[in-house]
Parts: sequence; structure tokens; C-alpha cells
Amino acid sequence: MTRYIGIDVGTSMVKAAAFDPQGRTLAVESRPVGLTIRGGFVEQDMDEVYGAVCEVLAALGSDGVAFAGLTGQGDGVWLVDAAGRPVRTAISWMDGRAHELVDAWLASGVFGAVYRRTGSAMFPGCPGPVLAWLDRHDPASLDAATTALYCKDMVFQRLTGVRATDVSDASMPFLDPMTRMYSSDVVAALGLVHRASLLAPVSDPVATAELPSGVRISNGPYDLPASALGAGVTRPGDGLLIVGTCLAALVATEQLDLDGEPAGLHISTDRPGHWLRAMPAMVGTAALDWILTTTGVRHAEVDALLAATAPGANGVRVLPYFAPSGERAPFVEPRLRAELTGVSLETTPADLIRAVCEGIGFAARHCLEAAGLTGTLALCGGGTRSPAWMRLFADVLGRPVRIVEGEVGARGAVLAAAQRFGAELDTAAWTAPTTVVEPDPERAVFYAKAYEDHLARLAAARTHARA
Repeated sequence: MTRYIGIDVGTSMVKAAAFDPQGRTLAVESRPVGLTIRGGFVEQDMDEVYGAVCEVLAALGSDGVAFAGLTGQGDGVWLVDAAGRPVRTAISWMDGRAHELVDAWLASGVFGAVYRRTGSAMFPGCPGPVLAWLDRHDPASLDAATTALYCKDMVFQRLTGVRATDVSDASMPFLDPMTRMYSSDVVAALGLVHRASLLAPVSDPVATAELPSGVRISNGPYDLPASALGAGVTRPGDGLLIVGTCLAALVATEQLDLDGEPAGLHISTDRPGHWLRAMPAMVGTAALDWILTTTGVRHAEVDALLAATAPGANGVRVLPYFAPSGERAPFVEPRLRAELTGVSLETTPADLIRAVCEGIGFAARHCLEAAGLTGTLALCGGGTRSPAWMRLFADVLGRPVRIVEGEVGARGAVLAAAQRFGAELDTAAWTAPTTVVEPDPERAVFYAKAYEDHLARLAAARTHARA
């Protein structure tokens, strides 16, 4: 049987999925990978990540594989030598060490100027600030490196020997979205001209090569645009919400709008003149994980607890900005932190959990509105495993949501590879939703008012964060 392999190198899990020609999942292999978190620094062991990729590929085997597609987490800095070997641990997109640089660029106007040039709003864990921080505090690592790669590009080079990135990963923050090449103005504005040689060549269209097994493989796009492809989000106005570690809102567009508050990014795709307006928030399932750990509640209990509490969580409200690097979309506030209000001795774990889930839903609505959602909406990611939370999302967002389950990023990596290799796959069958959840009209009205309250409390919190 002909098979197609999609590889998704996530932040905490590396997966590879095998699909048949109709897009049905035949097998999935996964391996967890670690994160080291200390004092705002978030790092990963490249050898561990690469080893996990090799393990999942070996477990699936290469018999009958027509080709493979690779995707993975974006941003961060993965410094390697000429052979693609690490010169230090990888700095994750979750890292917060460069927040003072971002603060300074916000104050000086550099931040806004970069956004107006590229459509990408920097945040502490993206390559521009991280490289600038390393240049000031760890120049020896940059001196030892040949390339500052993104995660999937590190894997691609180790697997194939090819040094390259693609336009989607390069969109943050150095790519000119019109020329689809690095902007020398942005490199200069960030004080990195003397480090420009570290930027990987942009392969447009994406690079292809062969695995040691002889299987063809394509490199890219990274996980956000790959998931959009896997969910069938390609028509302008249609959107995708990824409910994972990162709560990412993406809307397909043919308009490059560089006005308004600098936030999020415009992800270039394999089609010139077509972008994904992305609002990848730092908030996500990590916030729910934190409250579950704090309350001692298991994931399996979430649905029952959500069903046992009414909308509004008995007055408990949560601004769910728990990331140590603050928030990056649909606004940038490196010093913003989470807030819980309305808590009393009568507050139950169910109240806290519902309040966090509602807060994440409000953050999602904020991101989708800022990204320009006008069409259909698909949801994917680990959060979709909770039916009660998906109903809550539909209510908070006030619209039907298409639930797309399974390995959506890996599926999108295969569809991207099919385009690159000229293979004809039935994209409608490959991207069909598992179910569609309709909002409850009364709850949608309630949450529309609660959302306005969320925005007011958020505005106050942002003012406090800047004080």
C-alpha cells in the first residue's frame, strides 16, 4: 500500500503519522521531548529532539512510502555548526530572556518600524531578539555557529545535509513579505548586520531532498501554516484556531495590512500574494495544565467539571496570561501576567477550571477578531479532546466551529509535500472535519457581554504592566 508520512516536531512531543492515499491515518508514532525552564530561560536539547525524530521514523518504516513532509515548532534559535550539529542548547520560542530588548525597541520605535516593514511583531522568543541577546551576552556561541536555524530546519539538515529554511519560518522577523527575501533594513535595525551570514538560505519553493532510506522529503512549512493546510484553511477569510500549548489564530488573506497595532505576523505561504494573518498567543493549554496541577484535578475530569458549573464560573474571572515572557498576540506586552479575580472561600476547583477555560476562549476571540476572521472557523489541537470545552469555545466565539482531529500538522506537511512533488491528493477528503459544534444562542449572548468585560479588564492589566 502507498503511504505518506508527515513529521511534526512539536515543543513537547515529536510525532510522525502515516496516511493512506485517501488521508486516513494508518499509524502514529510519538516521543516526548523535554524543556528546561528556569528564570525565564526555556531551552531544548537538539540531540534529544533529533533522536526522537529518528525513532518515530524508524518505527513507521519506509516500505511503500511515496514521500514525507516535515513541519515543526517555529521561532526560537537553534544554533548549529557546518555539519548541522548543535553548538549550544536550542532557545525555545517560549523563552523570555530578551524581554528587555523588546521593551527597548518598543520605546525607541524599532519594534514598530520592523512591523511596518515585514508585518511581523517581534516578541522575546522570536529569532531577532534572541540573536541580539546572544550577540550581547553569549557571542561565543554565535561565533561557533554556522547557522541560526528553526527547529524543523535543524532536523532537515541533520537528516539530509541540506541547509535551508522556507518563507513561512523566515516570516519572523526578517522576511520582506513582498520580495520573499530577507530585509537588510530589518537586519540592520536589530544590530545584526555582522551576524547576517547566520541566517539560513530561504528556499522558495521549499527545499526537497532524500532521507537515508531513499524516501523523498520536503522541508516545511512550519507548524502553524502546516496546520492550516491540514485543516483546509486556504480561502480568504476562513480561519483556524489551534488549541494547543500556543493558542494560535490564523486567517487566510490576500491583503497585506501593515496598519493598526503592531501584533502577530503575516506568514508567507507557498503561494505569492497569499498570507496567513496569524495571532499566535502565548496563552494556551499550558494555562489549563497549570490550574489542573494547582487544584489536583486530572484532565479526564475536566468535561464533568465544566458541565457542573454555569457560564460565568460563579463570578471567578481569569486573565490567562501565564507565560513568563508575557503576551505576543493580538498585542505585545512582555510584562503582562495572569490575574484571578472573584475568588472566595466558596470558590470550587470547578469554578477555577471553568474560569480559565472561559478566559482562554476570550483570548481566542480577541485573536480571531484581530486576525480578520469573516468566514468559517476550524479548531484543532490537543484541546479538541474535550467535547465540553469545544462547546464552550463555540459559545464564547458565538459561531459554529469545525473540529478537525488527529495529526493536523503532520497532515498539512504531507499536503505541502504533495504540492511540491506534483502529487494529486483529494484535499477535501484529507481535511474533512470530525464534527461541527454549533453555539447555544443564550450562552452566546451571555458570553458576548462577558467578552466586553474581559477586554476592559485586559486594558487595565496592560496599563498596570507598563507602569
